[in-house]
This record gives sequence, structure tokens and C-alpha cells, in this order.
Amino acid sequence: MVIKEEIPASRKLAAKEARSIAKESSKVYVAKGKKLDVFDMKSASISEVTEKMLGPTGNLRAPTMRVGKITVVGFSDDAFQTVLG
Repeated sequence: MVIKEEIPASRKLAAKEARSIAKESSKVYVAKGKKLDVFDMKSASISEVTEKMLGPTGNLRAPTMRVGKITVVGFSDDAFQTVLG
């Protein structure tokens, strides 16, 4: 796997960037604790997905990775196994 862009934690990404990432994705996995939400972006509400992608501070939850048109937000073994194989 080749990392195209790495963004340091000091650079905060907010709702605008989360919305853009969601719009560019075909599928978005959002992990929060043990819960994993999977959104098919053909039918999902952008505002609902964006809200789930943000943490309590209003910034994009970490870690976030994009593999092709699939985005994984938050840590989830299940999501990582599904996306990375």
C-alpha cells in the first residue's frame, strides 16, 4: 500500500472536510467504541454521515483512512479486515 497523503494530528479537519470526504466516497465505515456504522453513499444522507464522522470536539475522528473510494473513520478491526483484507 502506498500512502498518498498523511495529515498530522495538529491539522484539524472539521465538518467541511468531513463532508467533502464523504461525498468523494462510495462507502463510509464509522467506528465509535464497539459500534460500526456502514454507509452506502449512493443512498446515505450526507449530513448524517458527516455528523457520525465528527468527534465531540467537532473535528474528524481519528484514525481516518481512505482506500480507493472507501473511507474508514475511527478504529475497528472488522472494518480494517473488510477494507484491507
